[in-house]
Amino acid sequence: MLAVLTITAPIFILIALGFISARIALLNPEQIRGMGSFVINFALPALVFKALADRSIGEVLNVPYLLAYALGSLSVFGLGFAISRWLRKDGLSASALSAMGMSVSNSGFIGYPIVAMALGPPAAVALALGMLVENLLMIPLALALAEAGTQGSSPTLVVIRETARRLLKNPLIIAISLGLALSLLEVRLPIILATTIDMLAKASAPVALFVIGGVLYGVKTRGVLLDVGQIAVGKLLLHPLAVFAGFWLLAPIDPQLMVAGVLFASTR
Repeated sequence: MLAVLTITAPIFILIALGFISARIALLNPEQIRGMGSFVINFALPALVFKALADRSIGEVLNVPYLLAYALGSLSVFGLGFAISRWLRKDGLSASALSAMGMSVSNSGFIGYPIVAMALGPPAAVALALGMLVENLLMIPLALALAEAGTQGSSPTLVVIRETARRLLKNPLIIAISLGLALSLLEVRLPIILATTIDMLAKASAPVALFVIGGVLYGVKTRGVLLDVGQIAVGKLLLHPLAVFAGFWLLAPIDPQLMVAGVLFASTR
């Protein structure tokens, strides 16, 4: 029990600090959004870049892990899309976003802080591997479908080009590309630059948790309970089960990485 509290208590304290800061107007919504932008555009890309660049290409491109995580994520995405599109009769864009909510993890804001406290260094490797699947497969798939839904009769090539253009500007995609390149070439950054990136990476977890608390203040759930319920079941139950099944089918995989992958798949 004490071990669980040691891991979870700091997480909830940081979230609570963010919530209280928003509640008493110590920080306004624009400031909270600015902190969130810092995490997305600087701290989290630095963390992913460091996780990739500091390791050999063989460790980073763990093919069984990538395939298992992709298989589990795609199966839940397909199920979620089918439920929204054909059972609930949602539009193409809404169905794609709902499916993405069920199959894409909140790896940076919630997943990494939890997994890092539970497992230590393997968390960074699992984060980088999961980000490869999410940013190169799952999110482009969801965005392409959503874009197709909003643009109506736009040609497929136009949709693909627009989706690719957005992704190429994504700091996480840039960080993944640069990290993989340095890992492949076995290049090490100068100490000053490496230290700067390390400082940014270390800011990712605490600032992300604080931002989550700030964003939670004022969130209204009325009228969206059905959507939230579907996403919650998919994200908290089906996705981790599907990822675990993928690991089981494609074994052997490092047990610590398996635990990390299932934990990441459970975060929303």
